[in-house]
Amino acid sequence: MSNSGVTGLIGILAFIVAMLLSVMIHEWGHFITARKYGMKVTEFFLGFGPRIWSTKRGETEFGIKAIPAGGYCRITGMTPIEPIAEEDSGRAFYKASVPRRLVVLGAGSFLHFVLAFLILTLFFAAVGLPRESTRLGEVLPCIKESSAPCTSKDPVAPAFKAGFAPGDDIQAVDGKRISTWSEVGAAIRGGAEKSLTFTVVRDGASIDITVTPLRYQSGESSFGIIGVISERENKRYPLHSAIAASIREGGNIATGSVRALFALPGKIPALFGATFGGEQRDPEGLVGVVGVARVSGEAAASEGGSLTEKIGFFLLIIASLNIFVGIFNLIPLLPLDGGHMAVALFDGYRRSRARRRGLPPPAPFDVTKLMPITLVVIAALATLSILLLFADIVNPIRLNQ
Repeated sequence: MSNSGVTGLIGILAFIVAMLLSVMIHEWGHFITARKYGMKVTEFFLGFGPRIWSTKRGETEFGIKAIPAGGYCRITGMTPIEPIAEEDSGRAFYKASVPRRLVVLGAGSFLHFVLAFLILTLFFAAVGLPRESTRLGEVLPCIKESSAPCTSKDPVAPAFKAGFAPGDDIQAVDGKRISTWSEVGAAIRGGAEKSLTFTVVRDGASIDITVTPLRYQSGESSFGIIGVISERENKRYPLHSAIAASIREGGNIATGSVRALFALPGKIPALFGATFGGEQRDPEGLVGVVGVARVSGEAAASEGGSLTEKIGFFLLIIASLNIFVGIFNLIPLLPLDGGHMAVALFDGYRRSRARRRGLPPPAPFDVTKLMPITLVVIAALATLSILLLFADIVNPIRLNQ
């Protein structure tokens, strides 16, 4: 296997591990809050299907199952009709107050959001946003439109003629201090056929280089050009700025996730066409876990971009998926956490109404009455998951599309 193949495999495995950890953290949220309120938790498993390994700690069995497609935390008494031992009757989930039930149910999504915030903070503080720096990454020998070798007909690049070198760090233009590449570009574009003095740092020493930008015609507009390409760098944020940026970016991702959920039904026909009709896959369309894992592998194996940029891309993917999954789980449909939260709120409403009327509190609502709707939701989610799996295999989304 080639180095790029190995790197791509590492990217896929890293994604799988990250998502399994996210699932475990989600279920851990349910576990710790249920235990906090005295509820009995009998099982905490990562995966579904046949049991691979397990161990008993106290009253809870922890373990791993064969199919790594999620996980679950089994709390005693999720429905009133569930058989419960006499000694555990006071620890049933359905007997807890509505606020406590909401906390337990919402803890999983809450930890998804916390995890995404921490990942985004790490991204901004340790990785940073890529940007063009004031250092020169390349000095072109000539000015030409194509990438073919220079010929005698191509004008020599003013920067090459003036003696610029890769690694030169531009500090000032005509004595005016420079701090961003956009300022360098503005000075060059506006200085066509004018003599400009650049102050650069080279090997620790400050030197002045005089250059006259060539006037370059592009359509009806013209501007100055000297033939240099900046070096890319990552702008890292101080911790307080990273936290603020994480909140802003998390909000943007959450808004996009909500829009994606509303747009999901309308994108299913296009997914069918791409899967079974041979149509081109929409890069902005639906994609499953397998597709995202493949993209992570391709990003890791790509020759473009530095290791830091690849790590940043990976962190953004994991943060985005945690926010999306957290919001998705809050949809008020069973068997999602949001569906159980809606039932808890309905119970609270029924109890409040009975209290206002001077009546005894009603029995908790039996969620099994909603089983037909629950089965429809499960069937729809399973069908969509299978369709996405098949689409990601036969017609995957590629980074270079």
